[in-house]
Amino acid sequence: DLVSVFAVAACGGMLAALLKQPVLLGYLVGGMIVGPTGLGLIREVVQVETLAQFGVAFLLFALGVEFSFSQLKKVRAIALGGGGLQIILTIITTVIVCGITGAWETLPAKGVFLGSILSLSSTAVVLKCLMERNETETTHAQVMLGILVIQDLALGLMLAILPALHQPGESIGLALFNAIVRIALFAAGAVVVGIWIMPRI
Repeated sequence: DLVSVFAVAACGGMLAALLKQPVLLGYLVGGMIVGPTGLGLIREVVQVETLAQFGVAFLLFALGVEFSFSQLKKVRAIALGGGGLQIILTIITTVIVCGITGAWETLPAKGVFLGSILSLSSTAVVLKCLMERNETETTHAQVMLGILVIQDLALGLMLAILPALHQPGESIGLALFNAIVRIALFAAGAVVVGIWIMPRI
């Protein structure tokens, strides 16, 4: 299965490059063709998913290596404001559309859930596209990465709040507080490691 994965990925990537399309598109189409719903050449999906997790981890590590706090500071206002506003407006719009269409009559929490999903982007996919175009150091790339960081932080809040939407208001408030504390501690630890520990290593 792994041989088939690498072979199809290589062929799909080269074909996409020849057509001047994103390499990720070639990977995606190749996976659809040889997957269980296509030709069925790949049967052990668990192995592929495990390999994919390692790939995403290495890709995000590459982002961390090239990440610059000094450059991010220049666009922090746009990243914070734009990223937060984009998430909020997407959720509100989704809830309104669900209410108008009657998709979920008395369960607006499901509209919030769908809006939360639609408001997020894939950091790995965006980063890969930027790296292919050699644009990771540009201003617009830094804005995009800043917004993606905001989305990743918001994901932590969503994972804590969404399960508590059907609970009383006190439960939602407690879940939000716990999530904020954990994210703050993680962010503080990451900053300490990135600024003071990693340079010495």
